[in-house]
Amino acid sequence: MWQQCALLLSLSLLPVVSGEADSKAVTTSLTTKWASTPLLLEASEFLAEESQEMFWDFVEANQNIKGEHDDQAYYDLIVKRASTLLSTVQLNMLKFALSLRAYSATVHSFQQIASNEPPPSGCSAFFNVHGEKSCDTEKLAALMETAAERPKPYLFKSDHRFPGSNPDTPVVVLYAEIGSSEFTMFHQLMLSKANKGLATYVLRHYLASPSSRRVYLSGYGVELAIKNQEYKAKDDTQVQGAEVNATLMGENDENDEVQGFLFGKLKTLYPELKEQLKELRKHLVESTNEMAPLKVWQMQDLSFQTAARILAAPSSDALNVMRDLSQNFPTKVHTHTEDVFRLVEKFNYTNSTRSETDCVCVSSVFEVLRSEARVMEGLRSLLIETPFIHDILKLNVQPSDSDYAVDIRNPAINWINNLETDSRYGSWPYNVQELLRPTFPGVIRQIRRNFHSLVVILDPTHESSAELLNVAEMFYSNNIPLRIGLVFVVSDVDEIDGMEDAGVALLRVFNYITEELDAPAAFDTIISMFNRVPSGGKLSVGDVVKVLEKKFPYVGVGSILGPDSKYDDNRKEGRGYYLQTGVGPLPVVMYNGMPYQREQLDPEELETVTMQKILETTSFYQRAVYMGELATDQDVVDFIMTQPNVVPRINPRILSTARTYLDLSNTNNHFIDEYARFLFLDTREKSTAVANSMNYMTKKDDGYIRPVTFWVVGDFDQPSGRQLLYDAIRHMKTSNNVRLGLINNPSDSPSKENSHVARAIWAAMQTQTANNAKNYITKLAKEETAKELETGADVTQFTVGSAFEGPKFDFLLSHAVYCRDVLKLGKGQRAVISNGRLIGPLEDGEVFNQDDFLLLESIILKTSGERIKSKVQQFGVEEDRASDLVMKIDSLLSSQPKGEARIGHAFADDRYSAVKFRPTEGDVYFDMVAVVDPVTRDAQKLAPLLLVLKKLVNVNLRVFMNCQSKLSDLPLKSFYRYVLEPEVLFQTDGSFSPGPMAKFLDMPQTPLFTLNLNTPESWMVESIRTRYDLDNIYLEEVSAEYELEHLLLEGHCFDVSTGQPPRGLQFTLGTPSDPVIVDTIVMANLGYFQLKANPGAWILKLRKGRSDEIYKIYSHDGTDSPADADDLIVVLNNFKSRIIKVKVQKRPEKFSEELLSDGTQENDSGFWESFTSKQEKDDVINIFSVASGHLYERFLRIMMLSVLKNTKTPVKFWFLKNYLSPAFKEFIPYMAEQYGFQYELVQYKWPRWLHQQTEKQRIIWGYKILFLDVLFPLSVDKFLFVDADQIVRTDLKELRDLDLEGAPYGYTPFCESRREMDGFRFWKSGYWASHLAGRKYHISALYVVDLKRFRKIAAGDRLRGQYQGLSQDPNSLSNLDQDLPNNMIHQVPIKSLPQEWLWCETWCDDNSKKKAKTIDLCNNPQTKEPKLQAAVRIVAEWSDYDQEIKRLQNRVQERGAENHTTQKDKPGTYKLSKKRNVPFSGPCLSKIIRKNPNNLTDLHCKGFKHCFPCLFHEL
Repeated sequence: MWQQCALLLSLSLLPVVSGEADSKAVTTSLTTKWASTPLLLEASEFLAEESQEMFWDFVEANQNIKGEHDDQAYYDLIVKRASTLLSTVQLNMLKFALSLRAYSATVHSFQQIASNEPPPSGCSAFFNVHGEKSCDTEKLAALMETAAERPKPYLFKSDHRFPGSNPDTPVVVLYAEIGSSEFTMFHQLMLSKANKGLATYVLRHYLASPSSRRVYLSGYGVELAIKNQEYKAKDDTQVQGAEVNATLMGENDENDEVQGFLFGKLKTLYPELKEQLKELRKHLVESTNEMAPLKVWQMQDLSFQTAARILAAPSSDALNVMRDLSQNFPTKVHTHTEDVFRLVEKFNYTNSTRSETDCVCVSSVFEVLRSEARVMEGLRSLLIETPFIHDILKLNVQPSDSDYAVDIRNPAINWINNLETDSRYGSWPYNVQELLRPTFPGVIRQIRRNFHSLVVILDPTHESSAELLNVAEMFYSNNIPLRIGLVFVVSDVDEIDGMEDAGVALLRVFNYITEELDAPAAFDTIISMFNRVPSGGKLSVGDVVKVLEKKFPYVGVGSILGPDSKYDDNRKEGRGYYLQTGVGPLPVVMYNGMPYQREQLDPEELETVTMQKILETTSFYQRAVYMGELATDQDVVDFIMTQPNVVPRINPRILSTARTYLDLSNTNNHFIDEYARFLFLDTREKSTAVANSMNYMTKKDDGYIRPVTFWVVGDFDQPSGRQLLYDAIRHMKTSNNVRLGLINNPSDSPSKENSHVARAIWAAMQTQTANNAKNYITKLAKEETAKELETGADVTQFTVGSAFEGPKFDFLLSHAVYCRDVLKLGKGQRAVISNGRLIGPLEDGEVFNQDDFLLLESIILKTSGERIKSKVQQFGVEEDRASDLVMKIDSLLSSQPKGEARIGHAFADDRYSAVKFRPTEGDVYFDMVAVVDPVTRDAQKLAPLLLVLKKLVNVNLRVFMNCQSKLSDLPLKSFYRYVLEPEVLFQTDGSFSPGPMAKFLDMPQTPLFTLNLNTPESWMVESIRTRYDLDNIYLEEVSAEYELEHLLLEGHCFDVSTGQPPRGLQFTLGTPSDPVIVDTIVMANLGYFQLKANPGAWILKLRKGRSDEIYKIYSHDGTDSPADADDLIVVLNNFKSRIIKVKVQKRPEKFSEELLSDGTQENDSGFWESFTSKQEKDDVINIFSVASGHLYERFLRIMMLSVLKNTKTPVKFWFLKNYLSPAFKEFIPYMAEQYGFQYELVQYKWPRWLHQQTEKQRIIWGYKILFLDVLFPLSVDKFLFVDADQIVRTDLKELRDLDLEGAPYGYTPFCESRREMDGFRFWKSGYWASHLAGRKYHISALYVVDLKRFRKIAAGDRLRGQYQGLSQDPNSLSNLDQDLPNNMIHQVPIKSLPQEWLWCETWCDDNSKKKAKTIDLCNNPQTKEPKLQAAVRIVAEWSDYDQEIKRLQNRVQERGAENHTTQKDKPGTYKLSKKRNVPFSGPCLSKIIRKNPNNLTDLHCKGFKHCFPCLFHEL
């Protein structure tokens, strides 16, 4: 009762205010450009990432799911069907994925692929058989019969192939929508074909009737930044036709809380006080949202005070408090200053360097969670208890990137020098402590020890041998501290002598001179021999003989080279060493036993890489000496050859990073001796059944946990299979860490006649101890034993037991099916499985010997085996089960995608500095630690993300407050919302909610805001629907809709010949039917390029013209094409960043040509080239400008009009699209039609590697200067930049044609004639005065750029490089767009334009105004006069221009602009931008659409009036 009285008292004390001023909201949403995709299809893609079998099970369970369901019932049914296949954690992940719409892009990529077919008319589902399409099921058989006559279709990595499909059969691609009745019919037909082995069945999603709705996205942030109001920047034009959303948000919410009052509940409890409660809420909001400025002393400890607030809250509310404080900091901050500083001293120990999280990317978090969930679920399936699961997860078992080396202590190596004994190195110090002596960076220490060894293995008759030996000779002659050894791989056939084989001849001469003189003399002689060989030629016997006769004229050539020669040392040993080490194709160069990669064998590259390796290895030796691991009296070569990375043999197949693992994370009671049951198990269950049935051979019969398990797969009734088995047993006999199991893969269908050895082995394994079985099977693996068995010998001579004579072959049949269906091996093919890792199939004749098994064992022990074994020992299980667990855990952990290494964090104390959330007991949980400063942008993002994760999964969460002391400025000056929901939301009627959106409620009344979106790096978004000025928001109800316009494809490109980026190289991206949809230019900075695309399969090519005439693609990485493909196919099928690497090479005939040579015209086959002649193109004045906000867009239109009124030459305007409002983009086509100019909207995403700006104004300044070389096509030679707030009074052709005298650009210097502004001329003193050294400081409001010269001298790359260095300092580049070019004036010269080209009242006196060719409305720091007021006062014609534009706007509205919308009805369709109906026909129009359907936004009507009278505009 007292609470009600208190409430009534509060209400009675309120001042009387009008009830009309309701609180307003700012709402923002983001949709895709493509149509909404069905959740069923998205769910199927989620399951496909778990496994293809799961995908097909889900497809089977969801036939004919489409029916009369509302949205929520449909969603619930999908989740219910998925729950039979997924665990609880995985099901929550699915719900989160559907909420994120994470797989919408995947589904739409298939839709784009289908549209490129294109679909047959009238078909809601169809199939494609090797290029022939139909939806008539009766034609399928005929098309399959003739399929072999046509090439097989290209299959993408993301395609869904039906398991068990025969790869040799015709490929049938079905395009259909899962769940539809049409799909069921086609699916059943395809299943029957695939199960009979008649077809390879591939399924791709296809929607015949896409939804009219768009996909609402989440996983992004929205910022309302408080804008500086020093200069008024708001347009005074009233917003017309604003659609105000009347729904008041927030105060009707049941959980609506203001200063401790839950108004939603109060209204429910006291409906009669509704109006008074409304006034109380408004009063509290206004008192809370006061934004009084703080003094500096009040700001110093804001971070600690915010943390104190968060930690003082109950644990269950702490994250909500953190979110509220960080996201509404400007209005919450004043309450902090009233807090007592009682907790501040307890935070000091957490003041460590914080880990910057510039982009909390939800997709990355989702991937990590999902990957961890797979591992935890797998470990739980192995019946491992939760505490042990987290111990195992902390193990770093990923394969290391360390290079493996072979032992170089082999007599087959002919050492040319020895640093420790040769006299030429006698003056060098010998003590290893010399390594610790300080030297300048990059200096190679000359110490008389064999720290560095270079071994060259070569065939002397190979073309590249001369180049490699010349590099080795250069190292030797320049006294590089490098021991050099040669291995000659020559013919080992005794009958071939040196008189007929140049390789044998060279070896014998080398041995002769080494014996007579020494190795350096022999080395010098063979260098002389190769000097006689012409470039690209081969060494001949004649070359050897002539050098030998010249240097040793007294020796008979025949006695050295002939058949009776005694100088054959190391002839067989050289080839033997080469084969034994397995280092790959000749030639081979090894540094300390580590082979170089093929591309590093280029002579220049070899020299550079070797010097780099010497420097890198020096630091390794320094550490060893410092730690006492290496002393002067030790042999350095022995020390380096006993390191863990040294192995007896290098097998590329074993060391490959592309690895396949079996899924052994299951527990069941199935065995292989029940073939009928085994046949119907899924892949995972089959692997578990094989593991359950496996008996092992070991070195000894003892109770020992063996961390290495080998399964040898082969046909043991064939010599190749027995040899593999024999080598495995030989290795096993040397190591007690190994146990060996066998899987028989018969070459033919198993029978009694063709399985003698296999059955004998099986009998021994079943009946004998591990040690006895080893002895019996060793005999069976020998060839003589196998022959005796084939001829009818009694098996009991070699083994015992009745298993051999059993009538059932179930184990053989099960093994054969397992090899075919799970291991994907052909009949009789061999493979090795090591702790679940599949190595194979091995090729016929491929060597896999005892050394390879040793290498495999050493890798497992080094990376995972021993660590996992130590954990499993703690479980207390018996040895066989423990060895099984090591194998299965290793397979599970190693199969996960390689990520960052796990780091164990130990925190001294978390009582006073962390918020803690405990997990639900008994369930698998995620262990998370977050470290954050609560008053940073990171906290604004992190708090809502952690709240969602808490709802999503069982979590043990600690959030540490990492506070910053002595703040001198407000750390957060913006309001922030992070859009994220844990699952799909619905309305009360069961329909989907309008979609996730950012809502700003109860914002303060006084500030001016600007709205920014903070999206993942690869998203390019644009505002598509709002009538409000999002750059200048006063508190009113504002709704903004954004669209994900493009997903970014990024890449890096290098020329393999030079190692440098090919500046000016152009790439195009398109489809088979439309090869050039977008294009781009490669930067010199990191060879970076970016292309705008959307989900689908795209073809990347070098642009036709000089790019593909001079260059060809050499190699590529990260694409979806085979390595040898000419066209690069890139599939964009998710919202994550896609970065590819492309290497190009000049064509031989173009080696001396340059792309950016003077006088070169790039062949421009773009859209406009179709309509304008070269003469017409050259006579266009290109004008670039940027604007953001309605006021500056108003100025921009007036600037354009002033240009058009005074310039006689045709004009083309280029606008930066990134920040233009929807209203401007809608109006510009009408203006272009009215005044007859061309225009184009250009955009570029700020590269992730370039230091990011966070303030919108500074980002726009960056776009004015940093990307000029890549914003425009190469066909644009010159452009003018004119600021939006300028008025032009002359013909700009004069400026365009001005001679820049070799400078890449020309700027106007700041005026200095208005003397009263001298105090504001910062460039007259301090840094700028000394840096400019008498030169002028230039203003960036007007400049002209010679793009050909700009690109030629790499001005853009230099500017970006300087920016990257200076921008790290927040006090640098305060006026980025003009400070940067002025700072670089010595490296990138500026041509100073005549002063009359830019007049500004702030800096120029009144007398000079009459000569002004352009007038700039620059801000006046003295008067701070608003721009609109200044424009009317300073420029007489400004008002006339303004009224003329407004009249045009009114006419457009009168002509029915209300019917004009900025959104497409369907993806890929276009509307006329006027109410007049113009027929969509005619050859001209079709040609336009066919040539460039995606670029119509940026065009105007001038070039098309002979085609149709009205603008055709993409909406």
